[in-house]
Amino acid sequence: MSRIGKRPIALPKKVEIKIDGQHISVKGPKGTLERVLPSKVKVEQDGENLQVVRQDESRTARERHGLSRTLVSNMVEGVSKGFEKQLDIQGVGYRAQAQGTTLILNVGYSKPVEIKMPSGVSVKVEKNTQVTVSGIDKEVVGNIAAKIRAVRPPEPYKGKGIRYLGEVVRRKAGKAGKK
Repeated sequence: MSRIGKRPIALPKKVEIKIDGQHISVKGPKGTLERVLPSKVKVEQDGENLQVVRQDESRTARERHGLSRTLVSNMVEGVSKGFEKQLDIQGVGYRAQAQGTTLILNVGYSKPVEIKMPSGVSVKVEKNTQVTVSGIDKEVVGNIAAKIRAVRPPEPYKGKGIRYLGEVVRRKAGKAGKK
């Protein structure tokens, strides 16, 4: 039995869930999320808990058991609390600014890089170098944060670039001088 898959999912007070076969929709104070779960697993509700159950003991059912439980758990957490990723910009002259649903990055290229946020995701910039991406869908928030980081990943010699908050970049020594 999957260790992750057999754990129940606790439903917070203000979260409503609708299960229609493989289609599941979760509604909470922050919004609504919907997903079609993979076949071979189903979600059962008993009171204030959800349980993800395998339909048989095949290999695909075992593989998808823990995945499905984590997906449903992230949906419940997203509509109740939300998710956020924080990025830090390091480098002389590197900065970011938010204009509505667009993030503008000045990170050493000849022109600023503009990244449009999809619906349901908001971006906030503090001190020109701290970027916070937040939303209710963990997958979308993580993908947008990765896309922002990919504009200028941190380099190992000077450490300049965009990194996740708390990310450690291993530094390399430069060229050795002549003797």
